[in-house]
Amino acid sequence: MAQLTGETLEELGWTTGFSEQLTSEEAGQCQPVRVMAVHRGKIAVAGAGAQRFISPYIPGAGPLDDHPTVGDWLIIDRGTAEPVRVLRRMNLFKRRAPGDPRKEQMIAANVDTLFIVASCNQDFSVARLERYLVLAREVGVNPIVVLTKTDLTDTPETFAASARAIQQGLRVETINARDPASVARLASWCGRGETVALLGSSGVGKSTLVNTLRGSQSIATQAIRAGDGTGRHTTTVREMHRLDQGGWLLDTPGMRELQLSDAAEGISEVFDDFILVAQRCRFSDCAHGREPGCAVRAAIAEGTLSSARFGRWQKLAIEDGVSTKRRAKRPR
Repeated sequence: MAQLTGETLEELGWTTGFSEQLTSEEAGQCQPVRVMAVHRGKIAVAGAGAQRFISPYIPGAGPLDDHPTVGDWLIIDRGTAEPVRVLRRMNLFKRRAPGDPRKEQMIAANVDTLFIVASCNQDFSVARLERYLVLAREVGVNPIVVLTKTDLTDTPETFAASARAIQQGLRVETINARDPASVARLASWCGRGETVALLGSSGVGKSTLVNTLRGSQSIATQAIRAGDGTGRHTTTVREMHRLDQGGWLLDTPGMRELQLSDAAEGISEVFDDFILVAQRCRFSDCAHGREPGCAVRAAIAEGTLSSARFGRWQKLAIEDGVSTKRRAKRPR
């Protein structure tokens, strides 16, 4: 965990929305701290001028969401430093657990801005960007697409145009993650007390971007494979890093597998062009197959909607529906 000296709660991201959750008894007996890193069997937390490692286990905690994840605010007993409870979150990123679709995995909490990192090489994937955007829209966090490795292509704007076409008004920044002047374009989202999260698959340059934003080379990086443009996992711990601008950057291990869960609203926002056209279908339960009067199929035939994008929309909707049903059947 980064060495922290003299941070106030406000500098760590504390707001009135969190302070209002404390009872008078808790305010006297407990100390608020923020989860800065998650390790096996312990979490690193920081409070007003203090930092320590504590147990992540909360007595009597029930569902997964009651347990702390990186970015969380929780209160700990002033005497024993034992965690008491997690404070209600502004937002929570989570995904279906790889290998077990019945379970969920928490990613990060209390995020102000999400940097969705992709690279300008053969690993660039519109479908993967759409998944990350659905995740951001579902929890109500402002997404910024950050395209890295612009130094490896003569046509970075082609990649940027493909990203912008996903959703109207989507902010896309093309940068060289090794160049501080280029990365400085991201500074406006990294101010005092602000929390930025990074999501992206392995090898897109997230660790390099973290190092440049921090003005440090303390985060290990690895070269991508020449064959397919992908990389190995460099980040192995979910951790928050202090930025020169006063904000916090929350890095997560690279994820090539992002399976959505309970993301119907996010899907509707990212694919709102299809949702609006579907309202003109003759039948309210139109599956957009062979039904007569299907406005979606008509728009695809006319070229106003993309058949490839339609397929991705249907795939995400089916995946989300299956996940929701599985979770509903899971023993509690």
